[in-house]
Amino acid sequence: MIYGIGTDICDVRRIRASLERHGERFAARILSDAELAVFQARSQRWPERGVRYLATRFSAKEAFSKAIGLGMRMPMSWRLCEISKLASGQPVLVLHGGLKAWFEARGLSAQVSVTDETDYAASFVVVEQKDPPT
Repeated sequence: MIYGIGTDICDVRRIRASLERHGERFAARILSDAELAVFQARSQRWPERGVRYLATRFSAKEAFSKAIGLGMRMPMSWRLCEISKLASGQPVLVLHGGLKAWFEARGLSAQVSVTDETDYAASFVVVEQKDPPT
């Protein structure tokens, strides 16, 4: 059963401007430790890839927060929601701490899709409830 659906589109130029204004501190506020390591590696090789990576993660986390119906309030937080990928390249959600406990207690699972172009990053998340509570 579908629990919630979320979508988000993010202006990559806005993310770039935030990075220019606040530096890596902005990325560290949005990304988990694992995501931050990927961001730093990509930024070092080609700065624009780092910006787009950050924009897709920002967008996916916004879409996820909408799909679960919490927005950006606890237990949802930027760093507790991680967008990773399988060996195939498929993006997957990895949750941590209180957000993971909250999500699992409701019997939820999620699918995420991300994409980016020159100026925009977009994401779509579907959250399903395995067995609705009785």
